[in-house]
Amino acid sequence: MTDSLTLNPFVSWFCRLLGSGSVALGIVVVVNNFLTYGYGLPSPMSLFGDGFSIGALFQVALIAGAIGFAFWFPMRGKKLSDDAILMDFVSTKIITIAFWAVLMVGIADAVLSFLRVEDLHVAMFGQDLATKIGLASWRGAFIHIPIMLLAVVIGMRDKSVSVVWLILLVVLAELLIVIARFVFAYEQTFMGDLVRFWYAALFLFASAFTLKEEGHVRVDVIFAGFRERTKAWVNATGTAFFGIPLCWIILWRGLSGKSSLINSPMLNFETSMSGFGMYVKYLMAAFLVVFALSMLAQFTSYFLSALSVLDGETPPKKPERDVDRDTAPGSSTGQAVEKEA
Repeated sequence: MTDSLTLNPFVSWFCRLLGSGSVALGIVVVVNNFLTYGYGLPSPMSLFGDGFSIGALFQVALIAGAIGFAFWFPMRGKKLSDDAILMDFVSTKIITIAFWAVLMVGIADAVLSFLRVEDLHVAMFGQDLATKIGLASWRGAFIHIPIMLLAVVIGMRDKSVSVVWLILLVVLAELLIVIARFVFAYEQTFMGDLVRFWYAALFLFASAFTLKEEGHVRVDVIFAGFRERTKAWVNATGTAFFGIPLCWIILWRGLSGKSSLINSPMLNFETSMSGFGMYVKYLMAAFLVVFALSMLAQFTSYFLSALSVLDGETPPKKPERDVDRDTAPGSSTGQAVEKEA
């Protein structure tokens, strides 16, 4: 420490390096995982055993880019609080893209499942296409994945977190079941599948936003009485030794091989046992990836925000509980990102 109210410059640089590197490498690990197991590209390790490969070299380049970003990040001359806001923005974008994906995939798959249940898909699409729609692998590759790519485009342009709308979607889906069952005596498996699909997304996607808003329950009785710097030490230590490692454990255990907990259901387009339910069960495994990446970015933001207090900075102003303003052009997050660009 050079001052009782500031961090040692090397400590500040090293913490920014580790934080930004963790987020960048986490994203690259997920991308490389799907390139290797989803599209059959050689893994980076194959360069040491199987010889030269463009696919493996490309993945190595992604890893090198993440490491380069980690070293560049603390050299930008920004304050720790600005870095915390930027990492919060990364978490927000991950959640926003995921929200649009589950919204559109859920509606599209529910419609297709309804058409199959009522045997309308043959008349609408023809026998050949109707048969393909009944295959989970075809529906996932040619319906879900294009929709998710569209969600990336929409999510990158969207100026709101939007995840709170999942609450309304879950309520509307439940209301549809109640009306259909008790008014029209109609109920199908895909209707319950849609509720579970959106509810799982709500539970996992909202965790990062709840962390930002200090909404998670702290199981202690002494933290509230601490001084601000003591609270900052507790938050920095907790995120560094528990929060960030937890996210990496999820990624490591879930993506450690073709038959791992997340890869296996996703690569096999796993579905529920009901033949006329929705074909989205495999995507619910992918929710863990979204959870891990969004929480990794949010924990890093939380970590850097705590360090900013220890460095004597004024902590970032806490936004109002209106998520639609978090990334608006006039908001603190939007301004930080616009300056960064």
